[in-house]
Amino acid sequence: MSRSRYWKLTSDEVETFTYNEGKLLNWEIKAIREPNEDNIFIGIFLFRDGTPFDYESIKGITYYYNNIQSSEVSNITKFLKNKFGGKEMKKGERIFLSGSKIIYSGKEIGSLAKEFDSKFNTKSIISLEFENLTDDERQESGLPDSKLLPIASK
Repeated sequence: MSRSRYWKLTSDEVETFTYNEGKLLNWEIKAIREPNEDNIFIGIFLFRDGTPFDYESIKGITYYYNNIQSSEVSNITKFLKNKFGGKEMKKGERIFLSGSKIIYSGKEIGSLAKEFDSKFNTKSIISLEFENLTDDERQESGLPDSKLLPIASK
């Protein structure tokens, strides 16, 4: 099994990708608020096989946050629940939307990042991780070689 990660992608780039969605293992939108020195960010992500919550794996959209006021956390949760549904579960500074709608297409992920940036005054950086993506599939999908970070595997 070969894995590859594309990082530091913009929402405009991601919206144009036409990869095999079945090979996307996970994605993350890291939404950063300026100035960067304040270390204010929200990370929205999805793992195909679910996100660990204690001893079980929760399927659905999850997000984490840093240096965000609780009133804004509530607004972020409301925004994501309105878009994707799911049962809210919290652990530390992570919010799980168990059973939420799941998205895998570049168009949907890029669109979510744009909408989130507009609503919450952030700038997003996106990463995508794939398994067993061939060179031909990479080229046909529009994924840029310059942002490829191969993952070593056994």
